[in-house]
Amino acid sequence: MGLKAVHFGGGNIGRGFVGEKLCESGFEVVFVDVMDKLIEQLQQTKSYTVTEIGGDGEKVNTISNYRAINSKTHAKDAVEEISSADLVTCAVGPTILKFIAPVIAKAIDSRTASTPIAVIACENMIGATDKLAEFIKDPKNTPEDRLSSISERARFANSAIDRIVPGQDPNAGLNVKIEAFYEWVVDKTPFAPHGPPKVEAIKWVDDLVPYIERKLFTVNTGHAASAYYGYARGKKTIAEALEDKEIHEMVRECLAETSHLIVNKHGISASEQKDYVEKIIKRISNPHLEDVVERVGRAPLRKLGRHERFVGPAHHLAEQGDKYTALLGAMEQAFNFVDVEGDDESTELGKILKSMDAPSVVSKVCGLEKNDQMFGKVQSIVERVQKK
Repeated sequence: MGLKAVHFGGGNIGRGFVGEKLCESGFEVVFVDVMDKLIEQLQQTKSYTVTEIGGDGEKVNTISNYRAINSKTHAKDAVEEISSADLVTCAVGPTILKFIAPVIAKAIDSRTASTPIAVIACENMIGATDKLAEFIKDPKNTPEDRLSSISERARFANSAIDRIVPGQDPNAGLNVKIEAFYEWVVDKTPFAPHGPPKVEAIKWVDDLVPYIERKLFTVNTGHAASAYYGYARGKKTIAEALEDKEIHEMVRECLAETSHLIVNKHGISASEQKDYVEKIIKRISNPHLEDVVERVGRAPLRKLGRHERFVGPAHHLAEQGDKYTALLGAMEQAFNFVDVEGDDESTELGKILKSMDAPSVVSKVCGLEKNDQMFGKVQSIVERVQKK
């Protein structure tokens, strides 16, 4: 019997990154989703293409070793597939983890294989697999008397993924365009003594935190800062925003601040981090990705969160007495990203800014406490935004 992976989320990351790399490693991939039209397309289409866009042109990969299940109508089938799989992954968005947990929990509890299934959440979130495991282990999903032995049936590993998926052609069907560069790093320590699943694209490490924070505070910070400054100045794409010398410089200043943190906190050399920053700026400046600023900036409430790309590094820097002025500037632009068409979070942010006083906004949106060093400066930002 060959390798099998069950992947929750048939969207662009699911098909164009996780699914692609699992198929390349010899896994049969079973996509699980609740979107009727998407599942029907996957069931009726024998293959789709992933076009990787790099600085030296395009490369097209054809993906064919997959099946698809609608977990809304065929949850039992999804449970059966997971119960006999080697690996379960997901790319559904952090808020959806609690909804996929019951099916995964039921499947884990029914497993009889001698090797535990690997569970890896591929979300743009620190500790996403831990959060998914928390939902799976909830007594509503896993009987309490089965928790002590769950490691015999499943192992949970956090991951950090880095690949930019630009907006897609609405007429492309299942086909995905994606940047050629990628990084998929996963904690290997939960898999002893059996060893981790054999996925060629994954870099297995003993300590994931440096990779997570380097990625989040460089790629995500730079990408989001470009989007919010670009939106404020009427730019269409990230590449167009970074062609603006002032925006380019402000983004670099943000990354200089986060680089200072990364080098000092994780012992990464200054030269290595500088090279990483240059690579990231080159990637997000790629005009062929056609990444629209509204898409990159969407979900500002999450992106202004306590452990996210702006507040996370700024809080560390503030507590150490280091400079974080550029990060505050990017946060101000994010607070101005309100009432953007098609983005519910930007609408909600606008309502919060209108209905709450500034200190309450800082606490609710950024998760900061009044005794935090940066609280007053963020409060001043909110007050300025509210006066507009």
